[in-house]
Amino acid sequence: MTDLTAFIAGLPKAELHVHHVGSASPRIVAELAARHPDSKVPTDPEALADYFVFRDFAHFIDVYLSVVDLIRDAEDVRLLTYEIARDMARQNIRYAELTVTPYSSTRRGIPDTAFTEAIEDARKAAEAEFGTVLRWCFDIPGEAGLQSAEETARIACDLRPEGLVSFGLGGPEIGVPRPQFKPYFDRAIAAGLHSVPHAGETTGPQTVWDALTELRAERIGHGTSAVQDPKLLAHLAEHRIPLEVCPTSNIATRAVATLDEHPVKRMVEAGVLVTINSDDPPMFGTDLNTEYAVAARLLDLDAAGVATLAKNAVEASFLDAPDKARLAAEIDAYTAAAGG
Repeated sequence: MTDLTAFIAGLPKAELHVHHVGSASPRIVAELAARHPDSKVPTDPEALADYFVFRDFAHFIDVYLSVVDLIRDAEDVRLLTYEIARDMARQNIRYAELTVTPYSSTRRGIPDTAFTEAIEDARKAAEAEFGTVLRWCFDIPGEAGLQSAEETARIACDLRPEGLVSFGLGGPEIGVPRPQFKPYFDRAIAAGLHSVPHAGETTGPQTVWDALTELRAERIGHGTSAVQDPKLLAHLAEHRIPLEVCPTSNIATRAVATLDEHPVKRMVEAGVLVTINSDDPPMFGTDLNTEYAVAARLLDLDAAGVATLAKNAVEASFLDAPDKARLAAEIDAYTAAAGG
């Protein structure tokens, strides 16, 4: 496994399901906390590691929101975004579609134009310095209701930053039905954005069907419960609708009881296009390299199999065809050189 671990570490990768604030490592959070001494968040990275041990999902939400509260101005937004790219580059993540929740910042008083300018400035600087290409998915925090949906759709469609490629829906699923968000997805799709809602993480397969039929989902965030419905699995496989699978996250949030019970193998056996992702990596004590190692164990993959997973993410991404071909070729060249 050590050889496979080394292979994964050097493998060029794309990531499609990873959250902006949820990617704040202890190093980044410590920097933000130092900027805001009135916060209850520790400024020592070692103390932060303990702070990020969650008792349950409700505690996770509390901690997550305490980190959100550290992002108070455009400079905080830029710092967070730029430093996330630095952490991604260290894992050989060449391309990432980062799920960003503008509403979390605009409702705290950061002007929408200042927010979008900050992430764009960080994106361009990070690509120039680290070589990691970032694109945005602006997502609705479902628990904040239709007001947040209206605000997110307005910012996405009216300001339309250059790096924006998709429109999403996150937050709790229970008590937050997907169909109510249809008008906002219709607007985003009409503006040329791709539809990538979360669905079927903590609710049943009907939520995934709703995301497909009402929100015209092109990819599904999580989709964990899809395996409960053979017709749904067949539909996803036939129409090549990818699932953004986040194994460690599903355990941390109790969506799945144990890793050995994770349904990813059944998804693959059904012919579904599966991508591997980290969701909120530092908060779940993981990173994308670790998630690939977990997937390799669950799916019994060798280096060539892991490389195929990496190419799945490229195929499922919203890169244009030439860039997809370039990144896939880079993965193939790396695999061949490594004897995979």
